[in-house]
Amino acid sequence: MTPKILVIDDDASLRRVVEYNLQEAGYQVLSATGGEEGLRLFAEESPSLVITDMKMPGMDGMQVLKTVKERSPETLVIMITAFGTVDVAVDAMKAGAYDYITKPFNRDELRLTVAKALQLVGLKAENRRLKDEIVDRADYSTIVGSSKAMERVFDIVHKVADTEASVLITGESGTGKELVARSIHYHSSRRAAPFVAINCAAIPRDLLESELFGHVRGAFTGAIKDKTGKFQLADGGTLFLDEVGEIPLELQPKLLRALQEKVVEPVGGTKSFKLDVRVVAATNLDIEKALADAAFREDLYYRLAVIPIHLPPLRERRDDIALLLRYFCGKRGASMVTFDSSAITALSSYRWPGNVRELENLVERLLIMRGSDTITMDDLPEKVCAGDPANIVSPSKRGVINLPDEGYSLEQLEREVVVEALERNFWNQTAAARFLRIPRHTLIYRMEKYEVVAPEK
Repeated sequence: MTPKILVIDDDASLRRVVEYNLQEAGYQVLSATGGEEGLRLFAEESPSLVITDMKMPGMDGMQVLKTVKERSPETLVIMITAFGTVDVAVDAMKAGAYDYITKPFNRDELRLTVAKALQLVGLKAENRRLKDEIVDRADYSTIVGSSKAMERVFDIVHKVADTEASVLITGESGTGKELVARSIHYHSSRRAAPFVAINCAAIPRDLLESELFGHVRGAFTGAIKDKTGKFQLADGGTLFLDEVGEIPLELQPKLLRALQEKVVEPVGGTKSFKLDVRVVAATNLDIEKALADAAFREDLYYRLAVIPIHLPPLRERRDDIALLLRYFCGKRGASMVTFDSSAITALSSYRWPGNVRELENLVERLLIMRGSDTITMDDLPEKVCAGDPANIVSPSKRGVINLPDEGYSLEQLEREVVVEALERNFWNQTAAARFLRIPRHTLIYRMEKYEVVAPEK
């Protein structure tokens, strides 16, 4: 995006000269006639660079410098000073100013100083991003598994990683969909560019459009400055749309246009931006049912699911559990810890409703609470080793419920499932619908049908 520079100077003629030269160089320029106005613009616009005169009536340049550094230590400030007050400018450098220029100055000197400052801003931002990437790679570069189900996933990832095809990853919550998305990114030619993730279910529907596409100042109440959307932040890299099935129906056409034309338009804006973004999406919903219920557009689905990848739940890849146990122990610096055969048998028989995420959390707890370097049945939670029928996988019976011999009402059973899902998720309808793998409006319909009402708080 075009760098935004704030110029603060009470000298109108000098201010116009600086503004003209910077605009001619391709920068976006904001101007203020004094320190108070400049700090107001700074709070509203968040410029990349501040240029302020040293001597001004009211709040002088030194006060502006100190306030800017208190509010945003990373923002660079260039001071303008008269020829005879270089010593004051040196004091400003000690107080945190990036550089200073003395009056009178020529166009080339101004542009060169600004270019160097903005280059440093870019390098700092890139350094922060690379540090984040290193952490991300450490957490997400390895997908663990040797089962046939995971071998199929590895094969697809290997084939599609270095292509431009959109990928839709499906699977239950906790199976590692983001991990697969990051693996696709890091094994592609886009690996040096940003990987930007957004959880579409975690953002209020009224704000999701702005989060995805950005907005311009004044687009809606509270939009006090321009905002860059996730699509623009991911330019050149990969955008991961987690829980894409939760995107409101009315927003789906704009997402489809962004995917098809590689163009986004910020909310309230009139200018479109051409982007180079590879999209990887994920959902734990039954997407086929969402299509049948008209809760998700078919054209958007087919655009997202050029390459579909399904991640199996942990109960369908029990051969990987021993391998995952070793991996999670090693990840936490406890590679000497082992699990005896009875513990592995119990862990392999458990149903793992929370999938790999639940297993990792359990390993962390076991490592903290263990009394020795060998984990036994005595160390495991009761639900894992006590044989809870809802959580144990039996070789001959894989149902999650036990029906009485005399039969049971299907409607009553469905009502009980709806109530239990709501209770487990503290009556959060969005979370309960995700737990049942149905759209939220379908859950609401069932609640109305069976007269299920949340208890009063």
